[in-house]
Amino acid sequence: MSAVVYEQRDVRRARYAVAAVFAVHGAVTGSFATRVPWIQDHAQLSAGQLGLALAFPAIGASVAMPLAGYVSHRLGARTAMRALIALWTLALILPSLAPNLWTLCAALFVYGATAGMADVAMNALGVEVEARLGKSIMSGLHGMWSAGALVGSAAGTLAAHLGSDARLHHALAAATLTVLGLVVCQWVLDIRATEDEEPPPRFALPPRSALLIGAVGFCAVFAEGAALDWSAVYLRDELATSAGLAAACTTGFMLTMAVARLVGDAVVNRFGAVRTVRASGVLAALGGVLIVVANHPAVAMAGFALMGLGIAVVVPLCFAAAGRSGPNPSLAIAGVATITYTSGLIAPSAIGGLAQLTSLVVSFGLVTLLACGLAVFAGVLRAGEGDRTRISRPDAAVPDPKP
Repeated sequence: MSAVVYEQRDVRRARYAVAAVFAVHGAVTGSFATRVPWIQDHAQLSAGQLGLALAFPAIGASVAMPLAGYVSHRLGARTAMRALIALWTLALILPSLAPNLWTLCAALFVYGATAGMADVAMNALGVEVEARLGKSIMSGLHGMWSAGALVGSAAGTLAAHLGSDARLHHALAAATLTVLGLVVCQWVLDIRATEDEEPPPRFALPPRSALLIGAVGFCAVFAEGAALDWSAVYLRDELATSAGLAAACTTGFMLTMAVARLVGDAVVNRFGAVRTVRASGVLAALGGVLIVVANHPAVAMAGFALMGLGIAVVVPLCFAAAGRSGPNPSLAIAGVATITYTSGLIAPSAIGGLAQLTSLVVSFGLVTLLACGLAVFAGVLRAGEGDRTRISRPDAAVPDPKP
């Protein structure tokens, strides 16, 4: 990569720009999620058909993620980020236009592919900024994603309440978010390849370091997917709560994760990634135990809140560790992202299948065991820790702060 020297004020500005990109990315997800019932009705799908269609975003992301590094190499990080975030925001329009199952599957494949590539590009830029600042920022960036998702969800909830056509809602949201994304991208770091640098392969297996780091991310995302999709069902079926209280449990879990991510960087900078994830695993496992033994809704809700607090910073730290783990951060980040997306894909169905054979209590016992894995295997995130001032590209210089 070219040795571009940035002044510290430019790096700080790039941090806020990348944070805004994360928020835009999250807002697209929130905007889509709230209109899934409308999309199901429009395409006239059964619950099983909708479940099949909703597998395609993860499939598209897994296929396309390895391309992100190649695109960034060819276009430069800033131009690639502009292109990929615009493709992602505009892809929001596609699902609501689908008239049947197969067109919806195709639309969601494209939706997931653009989401995955933009995800890899923005995390790679976040790792670069973190290295140049010399302190943890990845948890806060993912907190901005959660905040954006909440804003998108709120707007989508309002649109649904007003009976708005999702095609109009998503067209307006896509236009607004595309403009925002393009504007903020002008301040992200513009990292470019040197003329003699070999481009990364279009498709490649993730490096071994990414597999180990991805395994930690797998445990966290599995727990996240289980809690998001099954917490309300758990309270309703196992503890006989009202629908409103069950929904409040899921909302509380999301808010706990968002707040923990926004403040998580201070904890990481104080204690380091490994100790933070070990403590996070203990909290998440304790939350799982409370869920499994709960005989009152308040105990289960406290358990889900603890689980959200415990897993909130793990995935951001996995991306940061992947970016520091070798000479090709984009490839390592793509590998970790693919593993975590796969976990998010299989977690809801795995929880449901195990619950069908046994019970939801047993299913969340499995989640608790995976949470214990966070504490046990946190050491794999040690890559590059304590050397955050090292740029992940060996030839990119770090300037001294201005006096």
